[in-house]
Amino acid sequence: MSIILPILPEILLLALGVLLLVLDPFWKDAHRRLNLGWLTVGGLLAILVVSLLAARPSEPASIFGGMLRHDWLGFLFKMFFLLAAAVSALFFMDNEHLGTRAEAYLLLLAATIGMSLMASASDLVMLYLAIETTSIPLYVLAGFMKDDPKSTEAGFKYLLFGALTSAVLLYGFSLVYGFAGTTHLDALTGHFTSFNLISVGVTFLVLAGLAFKVSLFPFHFWAPDVYEGAPTPVAGFLSTASKAAGFAVLIRLFLAVFSELNTDWSMILAILAALTMTVGNLIALAQKNIKRMLAYSSIAHAGYAMIGVVAFSELGMASAVFYLLAYLLTNLAAFGIVAALGRVSGSDELSAYHGLSRRNPALALVVLVAFLSLAGMPPFGGFVAKVFVFAAAVQSGWVWLAVVGVLNSIVGLYYYLNVLKYVYLFRMENEEEDRSPIPLSRPYALALTVLSIGILLIGTLFGPWFGFAARAAAGLY
Repeated sequence: MSIILPILPEILLLALGVLLLVLDPFWKDAHRRLNLGWLTVGGLLAILVVSLLAARPSEPASIFGGMLRHDWLGFLFKMFFLLAAAVSALFFMDNEHLGTRAEAYLLLLAATIGMSLMASASDLVMLYLAIETTSIPLYVLAGFMKDDPKSTEAGFKYLLFGALTSAVLLYGFSLVYGFAGTTHLDALTGHFTSFNLISVGVTFLVLAGLAFKVSLFPFHFWAPDVYEGAPTPVAGFLSTASKAAGFAVLIRLFLAVFSELNTDWSMILAILAALTMTVGNLIALAQKNIKRMLAYSSIAHAGYAMIGVVAFSELGMASAVFYLLAYLLTNLAAFGIVAALGRVSGSDELSAYHGLSRRNPALALVVLVAFLSLAGMPPFGGFVAKVFVFAAAVQSGWVWLAVVGVLNSIVGLYYYLNVLKYVYLFRMENEEEDRSPIPLSRPYALALTVLSIGILLIGTLFGPWFGFAARAAAGLY
């Protein structure tokens, strides 16, 4: 039983996927959307609860011959992925291309299994297999709308760039094995201790592959086109859970394998973080399509989260984990809003948000919560998360990076408030708000309510949530 419990979430996810495939042919078309959606959501929430009760780690331990590590970092990220998948499944339900297709939910579950393995992998072979298990279902989901040219383009671009960076990452892993003679992360610690040509080349290849996963500059170019063309619920899952999985790998790899190169690589990572924040925010200023704006926003937020990694301290890692939790809740809410309004208006342009406060006041309130949290305004989760990463940077001596982060937050505030201007101050043409309501289905209303409460909760009662993040970080030191 001790061998099964650490991988209990993955086993249950696999069982849920098989159950979906078995039951799908027996459901009539009229009931398929509700049955598929609620079974997936209920199953994911049940897995989340069972995992919290039965699969929590006590002491860090290696399992399956050292292929996986059962610790609080991996466990906490698994809970993030299950929550993101459950919320995304709610958004899938009312999407005409995803809601009635069992394979869409199965691909979502498969990607979640891959992410869970990514967060726990302690061997390069397992890590690469987990990355591919995550990536391949997401390639398919991005291009799931076969009749939409933008979706097929998004799927093809994501596949093309993803395959290229996976090859670069695999080449980096092969060089690590060639120089060290082992693929186990713990055994690699003492092999890369000096800043020489070999360590620079190997680390750069590995960093390039992982930077693509989290959309760091200059490996961010795929994100806007993929997010714009992919089904909106898929784009939300991509921008949150997939990014969090990449950061989980980045944290574990650079602490386990390249920790001795910290002083040499920290400046490079700091410059990457600063450029990522700046490029993401500046290009987002010019966007009129809200999905592209959120894509560039997500690039900027990758830079903010990277500040915690650059700090290379227990507080830094804890702040990065906490930031990813706050960002996950906030950006899922933002993409949920886009999906809800786009389903009715058929447009993702900012002009579609004219008069939203009169067309659906409750949805406008969720927009207020989500976008002010993204901007880093109190009392929302995004504010507390930014305070922690900036504090970690200052504590570790990266004052200039914290200043760059604060200045970028001010830039970001402009385009987030611009969205609220459309929602609250602008009117529809001919002031026809009463004739153009934005109804919210039950799945959307439930998901957006839970996310809004979560954003407020971690922004006001952040102590317990940051405590979990600190516990995850403590197991790495």
